[in-house]
Amino acid sequence: MRAAMVGGAGYMAGRAGQRAAYREADQEQRLDQLESQQQPQAAPPPPPPPAPAAGGDLVGQLKQLSDLKSSGVLSDDEFEAAKAKLLGGQ
Repeated sequence: MRAAMVGGAGYMAGRAGQRAAYREADQEQRLDQLESQQQPQAAPPPPPPPAPAAGGDLVGQLKQLSDLKSSGVLSDDEFEAAKAKLLGGQ
């Protein structure tokens, strides 16, 4: 009878450990899902460049736009829109 009690206690301890392992694995999976959902979002696009001042240096402003585009601050579409605004303003 004593062997059955010891065996039963060992069985119960094993089951409790197994349940704890399952709970921990489930918790890890939920944490991983939450972390993947909280990945940093893309930064909003920068505001368009300010309107040129009257009588400003057009070549200098175009160069500045080109520098912003090449450094990745402006996308191709933003660059083209700003350039059209500069050239259309004359």
